[in-house]
Amino acid sequence: MKLLIAEDDFVSRSMLQTTASKLGFDTVTVSDGVAAWEQLKNPNGPRLALLDWVMPGMDGVEVCRKVREGAFLDPHFIIILTARGDKQEVVTGLRAGANDYISKPFDIEELKARLEVGKRVVELQKTLRDRVVEWKEALSQVKTLQELLPICSYCHKIRTDQEVWERLEHYITQRSDVRFSHGVCPDCLEKQLAALR
Repeated sequence: MKLLIAEDDFVSRSMLQTTASKLGFDTVTVSDGVAAWEQLKNPNGPRLALLDWVMPGMDGVEVCRKVREGAFLDPHFIIILTARGDKQEVVTGLRAGANDYISKPFDIEELKARLEVGKRVVELQKTLRDRVVEWKEALSQVKTLQELLPICSYCHKIRTDQEVWERLEHYITQRSDVRFSHGVCPDCLEKQLAALR
């Protein structure tokens, strides 16, 4: 799974990348908030992100807000990295759209655990989205089957929901914007001409 690491401090970024790589994440690293936003808005970009609160260009909280304002097919799981231990600051980050936070200096085991939680949530969201797509397709097929119309094999009239047999043209005209013009197909023309000979 792709993981975005947005951290302006080189040492912290390298440590985060090494830890995440050992956990099997495919890491993408950037050093500022603008680059983080570019990665996250990409449809094929990471859906799991570690964002430093304080970064040049755009801070982690601003990036969170932009992500939450966007209309993404697959939602993101965002973990804010903060040196700010104040509860109000954490609440601000969570209200901006972060799913979780880690205080700096971070504990490696806590980081691993929180990344695993994020991974599970992203995978669950993808599974749910796939199930919704399958459900909609199944519903569409059920609707199509319900719309099968009984049609007479001889006169081609259609039986309506009120059990009345109507001419095909009348039935379709009443239920759509289609207008009919009449003609004779080549096969019928040949049959009619043969009958006149």
